[in-house]
Amino acid sequence: MEFEIVIGLEIHAQMKTKSKIFCNCTTEFGRPPNSNTCPVCLAMPGVLPVLNKQVVEFGIRLGLATNSQITRTNQFARKNYFYPDLPKGYQISQFDLPICEHGHVDIEVDGTSSRIGLTRIHMEEDAGKLVHDDSAPKSYVDLNRAGTPLLEIVSEPDIRSPEQAVAYLRKLHAIVTYLNICDGNMQEGSFRCDANISLRPMGQEELGTRTELKNMNSFRNVQRGLEYEVRRQRDILLDGGAVVQQTLLWDPDKNQTNAMRGKEEAHDYRYFPDPDLVPVVIDDEWIARVEESLPELPEQRCQRFQDKIGLSADAATILTSERALADYFEGAMAVYPNAKKLANWIMTEVMREMKGKEGMSIATFPVSPKDLGGLLAIMDKGTISGKIAKTVFEEMIASGKDSETIVKEKNLVQVSDEGEILQMVQEIIAANPDQVGQFKEGKTKLMGFFVGQLMKASKGKANPKMANQLFGKELKK
Repeated sequence: MEFEIVIGLEIHAQMKTKSKIFCNCTTEFGRPPNSNTCPVCLAMPGVLPVLNKQVVEFGIRLGLATNSQITRTNQFARKNYFYPDLPKGYQISQFDLPICEHGHVDIEVDGTSSRIGLTRIHMEEDAGKLVHDDSAPKSYVDLNRAGTPLLEIVSEPDIRSPEQAVAYLRKLHAIVTYLNICDGNMQEGSFRCDANISLRPMGQEELGTRTELKNMNSFRNVQRGLEYEVRRQRDILLDGGAVVQQTLLWDPDKNQTNAMRGKEEAHDYRYFPDPDLVPVVIDDEWIARVEESLPELPEQRCQRFQDKIGLSADAATILTSERALADYFEGAMAVYPNAKKLANWIMTEVMREMKGKEGMSIATFPVSPKDLGGLLAIMDKGTISGKIAKTVFEEMIASGKDSETIVKEKNLVQVSDEGEILQMVQEIIAANPDQVGQFKEGKTKLMGFFVGQLMKASKGKANPKMANQLFGKELKK
């Protein structure tokens, strides 16, 4: 039996505001436990919430960027549930009147485009955090995060594979970081998602029983978690069993899911309008003002990189996948305007270095855009060869020095003196008579051997273009 995968994602994006959603406590990450708190976010008796206007602005920005309808009058509700890290015993969220509805984003996987609908985007406060003591049966509560503003983005069940889910997640990650409303840091929990997943026989209209998958803090874990859950549910159904509706935690160390609790439905939360907060009224003038302030979004920047700069669609897509990466590229272009060569260096040398070092991102990359552009500029001038440029690049990463300083300190200037190179060419030809004979018999691929010998003799400093030309002339004699 063949099954169709049905996935919907609930993404929580923490807003880049200086203060929390209903009080003036800081949202700064990493401070001592329970130091970002006040009577409001600790839910002391008699306190009242006051809405942070910037959260509403950010909600409007995200709604416009995702083709959503902005709800002109939206309302906060109390979502009742009881956990140790939820001081009030309820969460202030939105239910039947969210700030945005009926949006969509377009994604592409393996050359196939798909449109993923957005059911809603709503504002809410975050809960605190439980810290478990592995050495004793104790848990500690840190309420620094309680009251941090979130926008929750709920998709329609339009996603049909783990690969589509990751593409959708990456698309929303790019949008919120381009809008500068969320820093997108998944390790710190600033951008996280829960996945609802079910399987149904191909052709069946009715949805299967779904499970909710939590604790996925990277794109890789989202894909691995969903792939595991697809296999698990398929095995159950093929064995004639029934999938139990429940919330599961993904364990990245064991590569498996573990049951957390039964899956709640909306009625389990007993939503009702929050009596302490008046409805939020958004007029056309406010929306127009926000729309005018919107920055260039990923799709627009990608198209500009193709139309104005001349990059291929693939290169433009990669370089605009993250705002920081696109900013790095354009920063380097200010120094080195050869866009195609620069793009190739970033997609090969720079991205390979980042991939090989855990925790490194383009934001923390030790070579600045200006210094990368400077390296490629001196390579084009002939000051250093392409091979030496890679050596210099590695030294720039290790030392933090710019390319010109490293070239001078290590005497790496390219040898372009024709007489000096000619002498080395003649010596190599004289030392390799067998290869010379084979070359004259038609084995022209041996040109690489001769140039390689010269580069070895010159310690990589000989001008390779001049070397090729001189070998061509001398070997014809």
